Amino acid sequence: MAGSMRNGFETDLLDHIFTNANIANIGDATGLRGSTTAGNFYIALYTVAPTDSTAGTECSYTGYARVAAARNDTVWTVSGNNATNASAITFGECTAGSETAVAFAICEADVEDVDDQLFWGDLTSNLAISAGVIPEFQAGELDVNAD
Repeated sequence: MAGSMRNGFETDLLDHIFTNANIANIGDATGLRGSTTAGNFYIALYTVAPTDSTAGTECSYTGYARVAAARNDTVWTVSGNNATNASAITFGECTAGSETAVAFAICEADVEDVDDQLFWGDLTSNLAISAGVIPEFQAGELDVNAD
């Protein structure tokens, strides 16, 4: 037997995860509450994409660091079964080295940690990174879907 989520709950769940919104009537009338302190996600770039069973290979060019993205409705927009970045997510400028980013992940920690990726996906097109390049997701370019 297999199950599925109703579309409205997919939206509610993404809203809860990305914008720290409450979900009413789960358990009791109080529902599933947002965190007291919403905190951040950390966006990472990968040269080898993560999968359900592998961590992938995170970028390591000189100047690279994961980027903090607050869990709120200023940074994220949720509509239907989709969460997308509402503002630009800009990585550090490459000052040395070169690599090709092929995937992204939304992570729990600001430094690489085994199993801290919550969501990941392939980039629409590979991104060549070399000295002087500043990788960035413009608003609306980073999408996560629940289905």
